[in-house]
Amino acid sequence: MKFLKALFVAAVYLTSEVSAQAQNPKGPDSKPQKDGRVDLKISLKSGERNKTSPLLHGLFFEDINHSGDGGIYAELIRNRAFQGSQDVTGGKKDLTGYRAIGKGVKIELDVTQPLSDALRTVMKVTVPANATGEVGFLNEGWWGIDVQPQTYNASLYIKPHGPTFNRSSTIAGLTFSLRSNLTDDIWVKKNVPFPENISTFRYTHLQTTLTPPKAAPNSNNTFAVTWNGKAAAGQIFYFNLISLFPPTYKNRPNGLRKDLAEVLEGIEPKFLRFPGGNNLEGISIDTRWQWKKNIGPLVDRPGRPGNWGYWNTDGLGYLEYLYWCEDMGIEPLLTVYAGYSLDATGINPANTVPPDELDFFIQEALDQLEYAMGDVNTTWGALRAKHGHPEPFSIKYVEIGNEDWFSDSYYWRYPRFLKALKEKYPDIMYISSQAVEENPTKKNVTIPPGNMWDLHHYQTPQFFKNNFNYFDNWQEVNNYPNVTIFVGEYSVLSRDREGGVDWANGEGRFAYPPMLAAVGEAIFALAMERNPHVVKLSSYAPLLQNWNAYQWTPNFVAFSANPKDLVRSTSYYQQALFSKYLGYETLKTVNVKGDFNPLWWHASISKDQKTVYVKVVNSEAKKQTLNLEFDQVIKAANATVMRNDDEYAFNFIGNSTIVPRPKTIPRKEIKGKKLKYEVEGWSINVVELKF
Repeated sequence: MKFLKALFVAAVYLTSEVSAQAQNPKGPDSKPQKDGRVDLKISLKSGERNKTSPLLHGLFFEDINHSGDGGIYAELIRNRAFQGSQDVTGGKKDLTGYRAIGKGVKIELDVTQPLSDALRTVMKVTVPANATGEVGFLNEGWWGIDVQPQTYNASLYIKPHGPTFNRSSTIAGLTFSLRSNLTDDIWVKKNVPFPENISTFRYTHLQTTLTPPKAAPNSNNTFAVTWNGKAAAGQIFYFNLISLFPPTYKNRPNGLRKDLAEVLEGIEPKFLRFPGGNNLEGISIDTRWQWKKNIGPLVDRPGRPGNWGYWNTDGLGYLEYLYWCEDMGIEPLLTVYAGYSLDATGINPANTVPPDELDFFIQEALDQLEYAMGDVNTTWGALRAKHGHPEPFSIKYVEIGNEDWFSDSYYWRYPRFLKALKEKYPDIMYISSQAVEENPTKKNVTIPPGNMWDLHHYQTPQFFKNNFNYFDNWQEVNNYPNVTIFVGEYSVLSRDREGGVDWANGEGRFAYPPMLAAVGEAIFALAMERNPHVVKLSSYAPLLQNWNAYQWTPNFVAFSANPKDLVRSTSYYQQALFSKYLGYETLKTVNVKGDFNPLWWHASISKDQKTVYVKVVNSEAKKQTLNLEFDQVIKAANATVMRNDDEYAFNFIGNSTIVPRPKTIPRKEIKGKKLKYEVEGWSINVVELKF
């Protein structure tokens, strides 16, 4: 685990360093205004506008910080199919999450009775010959199980051991229950009978529903599978794919955790980039994210060692990601494996597919697109229909690889992928994960006009202030006409300090996004919004953090098994503000007095042409005065503000106080075409004006 952490910390460090080389030489005049006042003239004339980037603010997801299994994937049972343990490199499997119930009951792993070719390790439960009372096993869930008065779908596969199975026994089935891990309380239980003449040759799928009559007082609960010890004395049973699902987002089977998905929906995202990130690449070529192994029935999904130190069940697979987009009404941004994996040993160069083997992986990507977009008469479209979705999905964005500036082979892999994919799917926007100006030490990677580049920035607040103009002349400066940008991963990682970003998780590294981070990210978001001809998409990273086990800080949203522990960060609320008030067209804005720093701004107008949004960020503690003048009469104005006196304050469990709040603008501050607005210190503001 230590070498994995070191590898990825080093990876992101290089990401930032090469990004810094691409700064626009035409920097803004960042000298602060001494009198704390800025006067702006904003034109509403239709001939002086540009279309905004309608998909600018979105989501990027990869399974890091136990954000997939144990997170947004709603499965409540940990280690449900014994696919692996925390030790991804040794491949050791264990019984994490399970405990035996009953004196002398033995639980152990077994490989002689596989459930399927994909799930070959099962749990063997041996009941002692002198057993009495309740026997069986329990699962502790992902650091607990939340119990509410709602319906849970419970299921498992069971096979009695043939040579010892006593059919004349009085055991007729199992009891499923949800119970406290602290007291003797059992919140709900139900008997699940065996079918008549239960098979000892094939596994039997048992399933039922559990509906607790009331909520448990905390999430320290377990899921138990039990039976009568005396009746089953001396017998052996095999179990696998033990599952418990609460109600899911949009009631999707095998779906998303409802509260987490609704929180993400709350920022009004426009797209989802998936499945990674580093977790796409694998820690070797063979352990890459393979879409053909994570579609179809769960019994056919073997899972894989993820890139962040723990196993992935792949219950959240390719089709589930597409459903996520469909259910949220957002665009899928698919990242395809491009023949390069990070080196798990930490020895460079990393794993790259040989040139004469690359066609296999190109075809894998073509098949992946056909599975999503092909009609039912195509090979892979027919399989998608068989899996329950006859109608094709629409994919408009495809990224070729991930962070390929670490490799020395993208210069020949990218054009081969691009040529093949574009020939079959010419209308897709293809995104490069490396550009010449991003890392000039690598061999030539030229992005053809009409395509896109994925830029990553994990940085300090000062970096984002210094690079407010980064995109202003990017195409011209770097000789990339008609090439656009996707800021696929960005966040304020640490405080400003000599030496730049704190990658070592020292005192400069943020554990949670403070107000200062949200301010820095807001400034960078303004830089994107005011350049819609260049920046088309952006997404914060990482997205989710399980309080109980994580590899990275800071993060967008944090959670545990207990919904009350869910915390929306300051970064989350900044994104929600900017996404909600995006506007349809940008407006021409002239600063008559004052310049950027400490105030930063951008203006846009709604599609119905009746509402103007002026986004303003104050990056200092001192209150500033902003005077706005329009070429039309203002009918009404109000504002939404997120702020805190302490720039290092942050939201945490039980104290999420830094949130956007409505701010009344006194009528006396509106005078015809003019508005005076006081911008409080350390604040992110959206001034909404009606015309």
